[in-house]
Amino acid sequence: MEDYETPETQETQNTAPAPEDLEAIKAQLEEEKKAKAAAEAALAEKDGRIAELEASLSEAKQGSEAAAAELAQAKEAHSKAVTKYLDVVRAANSTIPQDIIAGDTIEGIDASVEKALSIANAVKANLEAQAKKAKVPAGAPTRGEISLEGLTPREKIAAGIQQKGGTT
Repeated sequence: MEDYETPETQETQNTAPAPEDLEAIKAQLEEEKKAKAAAEAALAEKDGRIAELEASLSEAKQGSEAAAAELAQAKEAHSKAVTKYLDVVRAANSTIPQDIIAGDTIEGIDASVEKALSIANAVKANLEAQAKKAKVPAGAPTRGEISLEGLTPREKIAAGIQQKGGTT
């Protein structure tokens, strides 16, 4: 058989790479391997950074929870202190009705005390002014004559004797 080319052998010969092509393919393969290694290194670096950030987030959450618990304790202590202050202020101002002194804060309690004192002072001044208007003289009132109207003759005689200093 002579060199007779069939379509199959011709196709095989056409698809067989040339030595220069093999070198180019090997160079390209090496570049892709390097790129893959670089991508894997970058991925590993990103995974490490993600792990660091997740650890930081976890720490921040724990710190936040601790701060929230501390804030709740501070609020409770503040509430107790305000309640005790309210009790002390009510005891110190016993002349003012207890329900007038109120408040949720120290400033609110102080404001209610000032308002109650101003009301009490206004009432006191008003009562003093009324007392001055209706002033009653000191001592016994002067005696006037006894009215004899409507008395029986016997009662009239007894009143006359009594006025003269006698006894009945």
